[in-house]
Amino acid sequence: VQLQASGGGLVQAGGSLTLSCTAAERTLRNYGVAWFRQAPGKDREFVAGDTGRGGTGLADSVKGRFAMSRDNGKNTVYLQMNNLKPEDTAVYYCAADRSIILSSIRNHLAWDYWGQGTQVTVSS
Repeated sequence: VQLQASGGGLVQAGGSLTLSCTAAERTLRNYGVAWFRQAPGKDREFVAGDTGRGGTGLADSVKGRFAMSRDNGKNTVYLQMNNLKPEDTAVYYCAADRSIILSSIRNHLAWDYWGQGTQVTVSS
């Protein structure tokens, strides 16, 4: 599965961005999908994800501000990010896996397919 992440950019604190993740060749309907992020010098961090079979997860640091959604007709998964903070600055990656289970969605090593990443920079 080839994933394409887009939508990153530079935004002021308190602003919003929507990231998109599209699979070019296969439908994401049958896959779990997640968003991770990685800031310089830090480990890759789970942001939001689902198993594709009803299980979902959201990092505590983004609850109430971020939401993940799917548009199966467009074969695209979105990450809506509101009230952005400087600490949200990172490269954001989308990941997909056909057999991910809920207990593993926060573990980046459990995901098989990755997009190239899109930079999000939040200025204070």
